[in-house]
Amino acid sequence: MIEKEKLNRINELAHKAKEDGLTDGEKKEQKELREEYLQNVRKSFKNELKSMSVRDPAGNDVTPQKVRDLQKKNKKE
Repeated sequence: MIEKEKLNRINELAHKAKEDGLTDGEKKEQKELREEYLQNVRKSFKNELKSMSVRDPAGNDVTPQKVRDLQKKNKKE
């Protein structure tokens, strides 16, 4: 999980970009922080998928095949 300080910094840079603009160094920092944040979101989402199952109203398992494949792959690792 991304640290609270980094999230605060992302927000600071976003506000500064709207108000005053960013220096080249700040733009680079913002890009790196955003990429780290997005990687974290993607990882969390994949972990959620690995543990989910979908059931229809009748109780039948209708989990999409892509999710099942991901779950099988995760068990092998």
